[in-house]
Amino acid sequence: MNDRLEDLPVVVIGAGPVGLAAAAHLHQRGLPFTVLEAADSPAAAVAQWGHVRLFSPWRYNVDQTAAALLRDAGWVGPDPEVLPTGGDLVADYLRPLADLPALKPNIRYRARVVAVTRLGLDRLRTTGRDTTPFLIRLASGKDVLARAVIDASGTWQTPNVLGAAGIPAHGETTVTDVISHALPDVLGAHRDQFAGKRALVVGAGHSAANTLLALAELAEQAPGTTVSWAIRAASPARAYGGETADALPARGALGTRLREHVEAGRIELITGFPVQQLAPTPEGAVAVSDGTRTIVVDRIVSATGFRPDHSIASELRLDLDPIMGSTRALAPLIDPNQHSCGTVPPHGVDELSHPEPGFYAIGVKSYGRAPTFLMATGYEQARSVVAALAGDWTVARDVQLDLPETGVCNSNPILNDNTTTSDGGCCGTPTADTTPTSRGGRGLATGISGGVLAASLPLVGASTSPGSESANGCCAS
Repeated sequence: MNDRLEDLPVVVIGAGPVGLAAAAHLHQRGLPFTVLEAADSPAAAVAQWGHVRLFSPWRYNVDQTAAALLRDAGWVGPDPEVLPTGGDLVADYLRPLADLPALKPNIRYRARVVAVTRLGLDRLRTTGRDTTPFLIRLASGKDVLARAVIDASGTWQTPNVLGAAGIPAHGETTVTDVISHALPDVLGAHRDQFAGKRALVVGAGHSAANTLLALAELAEQAPGTTVSWAIRAASPARAYGGETADALPARGALGTRLREHVEAGRIELITGFPVQQLAPTPEGAVAVSDGTRTIVVDRIVSATGFRPDHSIASELRLDLDPIMGSTRALAPLIDPNQHSCGTVPPHGVDELSHPEPGFYAIGVKSYGRAPTFLMATGYEQARSVVAALAGDWTVARDVQLDLPETGVCNSNPILNDNTTTSDGGCCGTPTADTTPTSRGGRGLATGISGGVLAASLPLVGASTSPGSESANGCCAS
């Protein structure tokens, strides 16, 4: 086994959008690399929400270095103004990218990573650490050595729980057979689980809104289908977002349509409802309680967001913020108590670095439990980190995010319409603060002032801190 650090590849964990972007940048830089993907195909997590349409058009969902590689191979990119679905993203961009001769031989599927450490060293040992290869252990028992590790494994496999305190509610683990996690295909593959049933959606973010709108459509098609929506906040204002003032009109339209369904009574809204207990009923339903009120339903969608799992790196020296679960340097830039997507500044290798040299978590995992991640931000992280690994620190630290001043400009979206225009768009009068950061880039405006947790949360017994609903990405595209 070759253990000379300079002869080893950079290992990328995860073949999702950001992991594949990192691979494209590594190829462009002439750095040897290996991508380890747990599934048997690229972008497996994205494929699971393939029925969902993104609220940003193609031009903000493609890494430019990756696109250049594809064009060199004859790829004709999609219309940059169209809003793709997750399935479109996989079929028309990510799978072709993974199949490029420049990348495909370096991607190993069915290679689940269970641990990352240093060869022969635990995290207590200091001497020689920065010159010792990383050892990546796979579930198969095989070991892979690396000169550096880029963890782009995401958070899809670690959803938050329903319990309002950040731990499972009483009885939650006994009724898992009736709980669906974020973005079930209500109108397609999972229709039979919801048609004619009483459905409850818990959560207040983009995923919850998408599922609620799909359920409202299903209720029109399937008699007996009812839709309830439980949120911890006293008001749904945060979930509705900026509506027509949102700098991402497709996202704003979600809030508008959701509000219309609630006001028309097609969706029953229950506010100030932190889930405390779940219990099966004799009829096979589930009683969901906040300690005072009880809702009896047949199916629950837990749209409560995700959290990172850093356990594979427990023998590395990580400097994680105790609240966000991101790096300590990144945490104040993404804290949802202070920031919306529009006020998160561009950031790169410096903010993503740990005391463990050569190890970086990028993509949605880098944000910990903050919901303010955007795909375009992940691509810029990949570019910056790879430039640093190549020794090009000037380029690595020139971190920018090239977006319109008031955010992503698309359309006045219509249900089932996937096109965008400038009519009613966001490129006219600014709807949010667009002052450039000191790093020279711009964030993405939301049309809402303050952070995503600006709305007050109710107190239930002891004081509650922002929990599961806050991790439901209002901005993740």
